[in-house]
Formats: sequence, structure tokens, C-alpha cells
Amino acid sequence: MGLNIGIVGLPNVGKSTTFNALTSAGAVAANYPFATVEPNVGIVNVPDPRLEQLAAIVKPQRILPATMEFVDIAGLVKGASKGEGLGNQFLGNIRSVDAILHVVRAFEDPNVVHVEGGVDPVRDIEIINLELILADLDTVEKRITRTEKLARSGNKEAKLEMELYERLRDALSREVPARAVEVPDELENVYRQLSLLTAKPVLYVANVSEGDLANDEAPLVKKVAEFAARDKAEFVSICGQIEAEISELPPDERREYLES
Repeated sequence: MGLNIGIVGLPNVGKSTTFNALTSAGAVAANYPFATVEPNVGIVNVPDPRLEQLAAIVKPQRILPATMEFVDIAGLVKGASKGEGLGNQFLGNIRSVDAILHVVRAFEDPNVVHVEGGVDPVRDIEIINLELILADLDTVEKRITRTEKLARSGNKEAKLEMELYERLRDALSREVPARAVEVPDELENVYRQLSLLTAKPVLYVANVSEGDLANDEAPLVKKVAEFAARDKAEFVSICGQIEAEISELPPDERREYLES
């Protein structure tokens, strides 16, 4: 199995539409919050022309391409870290993935419901990120409680771990994600075992209107790109509806459309 990627965002921003575009899985994508409750999972082969070339030389019995597993996770809401909107369940789904694909709505359409009442992509990103940070802060504080007594007794390993936990707590308290914290090599395994949500690499995906698909200067798109740059994260814009429609075409028609 290759990378496991969780698709996250507020309810009704285009997560399931994006998931369908990536996987052709046909998940429910509806114009109302929480159309997804149980996570949808789709596995996609990663095209690699080198694989065919190697197979022509080696002539194996089977060709097994690398794969990516996408998990369409239900929309988070304010208070998810405290259990709002089945938040504990959804945060658990995020904890199990290798990377996060954060979908944010960057188009205006009065016919598409927005859970916050209006379109503001930076606000939406910050709502999700804050819930992830609060969940991580809870994880780190629990680990501090478990470790501080041992550290006070003089245990060297525990003292080193406490320094890391306190550094993480300080960053998270300032709403800085765990991935921005420098971790000593000798504590890398300890850090990984925490399974912090904000330690995962993130790709911000702006779900844009068809008219803004090739317009990097569109105000809403630009806001997401600038936020991603400040967060030292990757960014891409898509039109989820168009991508989903393309994914439903037969392979030959899909290829012809993409090449045109």
C-alpha cells in the first residue's frame, strides 16, 4: 500500500466531489452539510511509465503499480476537538492517515450552502487548523502528565522527552502546527509515536469556479495561495465539479478531453 491521504475541510466545501474526481468512486456529493458521515475510501494506481519499461525487460508475472489511498473524511466543525459534530470520530480518521488534503471553498454561489453563512477561505482554513491544534494540544498535555513525574526523578530519557513535549505545547498554544517545531534526531521516534494531526504534511486545495480555474489572481484563490505560502505548505486549485464530470467519462474520452 502506498500513501494514505485524508481529505478534510468544513462540511459542504467539495470534499466528496474532489474525492470522486480523484478516485471515480461515486461517493455521495450533496448540497447540504454532513452528506458524508462514514469515511469513503478509494485506491488509485499511480501512473509511472518507467514501470512498463522495466516490465518489458524483466517480464514479471504481475505488474503492481504504486498506489495512493484517499479517505474522504466527514466535515469538521467548530468544537470538533471537544466532540462537536462527531468530532472525536472524525479526528480519529485524520489521525490514521499519512498526509492531509485540505479542501477549501473558493467560489461564490448562493445556491450552494455554506455552513458558516458566507465564503471566506482563510477563516475556513483557520477553523479546521485550530481544531487540529486543540486536539494535538490535548494529546501533548496528556503525555506531559504521564512523563513529568519520571522526569523529576532524574530519568534522562524522560527529561529529554519533557523538553520536546514542552516545546510542542508552547508552539501549539501559539497556534503554530507541530510540523513547524524542530525535533532532535534522537527524539524522532518519540515524536512520531504522538501521531499529532498538525505534524502531517498538508496540501491546500482551493475548490474554485470554472471561471477562476486558470486565474491565480482571483481574490479567493489568491487568499488560499498566500495562506499556504505562510504555512510553508503546497497549494493547488481545482474546479471540483468539472473534475468530477471528467472522471465519469469513459477512459478514451477522458484522455481525449485532457489532451485537448
